[in-house]
Amino acid sequence: MSQAQRYYLTVANLATARGPDADLSFQGSSPQGFADALQEALRKPILFDRWKTRQPDPDDVDPSLAPVDANATVTAELKDLHTNVEVVTTLTHFVLRHRLFILIGPHWQLHDVAAVR
Repeated sequence: MSQAQRYYLTVANLATARGPDADLSFQGSSPQGFADALQEALRKPILFDRWKTRQPDPDDVDPSLAPVDANATVTAELKDLHTNVEVVTTLTHFVLRHRLFILIGPHWQLHDVAAVR
């Protein structure tokens, strides 16, 4: 695995941020609830596997979307009506972006990425 990266994200309105599939998307509104959901999605294959089975041809899904990072951490806090999120993971931006899209669709913005030292 590669070196861990620290991703800094913002979600403008977590209470309305939803992914395209209601059965797979985040259903809460609290920063802690979102942090827990994203952390689980990065650490365990459950969300990815559920998403994969819903695809027209599950066997044709890009396998580079499947990795997990058992040590990924996610923290989130409400700040001035938006949610600041910090993710530390060895997963690629490609994988992180995909899991975020499943959970909250396009309702997030990446602000910075830094190597963890």
